[in-house]
Amino acid sequence: MHPFLIAARFGLFREGRFLGKVLDEWTVDTQEFIHTKLPHLVVVAIIAFILSRLLRLITYHMTRVAEQHAAGPERIGQVRTLSGVIRATGLAVIGLIAGLQFLDALGVNLAPLLASAGVAGLALGLAAQNIVKDVLNGILILIEDQFAVGNTVRLAGLAGTVEAMTLRKTTVRDADGTLYVIPNSQITTVANLSVDYSVATVNVSVDFSANPDTVLGLLRGIAMDIRNSEEFRNLFVADPQILGVDAVKGSEVIFPVVFKTQATKQYGPVREFRRRVRLALEEHHLLPGDPNRVFSTFVEKGAPSRGQTAGEAAPEHDPTLLKPEDGNPLRSE
Repeated sequence: MHPFLIAARFGLFREGRFLGKVLDEWTVDTQEFIHTKLPHLVVVAIIAFILSRLLRLITYHMTRVAEQHAAGPERIGQVRTLSGVIRATGLAVIGLIAGLQFLDALGVNLAPLLASAGVAGLALGLAAQNIVKDVLNGILILIEDQFAVGNTVRLAGLAGTVEAMTLRKTTVRDADGTLYVIPNSQITTVANLSVDYSVATVNVSVDFSANPDTVLGLLRGIAMDIRNSEEFRNLFVADPQILGVDAVKGSEVIFPVVFKTQATKQYGPVREFRRRVRLALEEHHLLPGDPNRVFSTFVEKGAPSRGQTAGEAAPEHDPTLLKPEDGNPLRSE
């Protein structure tokens, strides 16, 4: 026979008996709980359910919008990562608040629990402050779309292509294949080389003896031929600019040529331009510039030089044309 039925048969639950008093108190507490606290808990549960469903709907809508309007799969991956973080964090906060409400309704003293949680949270925050900085900065990078996987960037003094991104770190591989792992908290300045377009300036050095107008026409023709070529036509966003003479250094004359192409697509046209310039200089008998080359004007043989009268004879030997060993003042006789 069930123990409860045995206790009832022997009158242990009669009024005034110990078990009877306990049963009366339980009955009163149950009535009070159902009358006052149960509706509150039902409302809390309904609100928590609605908030969780609303949070899932918002994050799902974020992902759908990114898939429909994002520029590429890298941006879609960023939005998915961010929506996952928002959903997980939001559900954790909603669950924590609802759980505290349930514990309070059951009569659990929350003061020691909250105090312990505060101390533990403070200790954890002090120990993991760099990780918190990494995560917060990673969230801002994703929200602001500072860079994406596949972009060519300069981060924390390192340049390369972004291979992976998380909330804590960014992985960059440079031109020689070295892989760098950069904590997001170390990223204070971002130089993104893959946004909109790239500009490359090629400084063509030609000898002072060349006619500048001839050189400008030659460079303009080469640059426009590359601009209109089948191989590079689709890479340009504007015509090349020939800026003229930028500097004169000794017998070296600098002619800058500016190429404006799609982002990170300037290397092919620039290499082809340099190759054609090398061949064109040889074809037109033009010397490349050299800051150490001495430039001198030439006069006809037998004609008087500047500052020399017709009756004066030219010197038998030009001291500027002496061999180094002949013109060495420190050589002993």
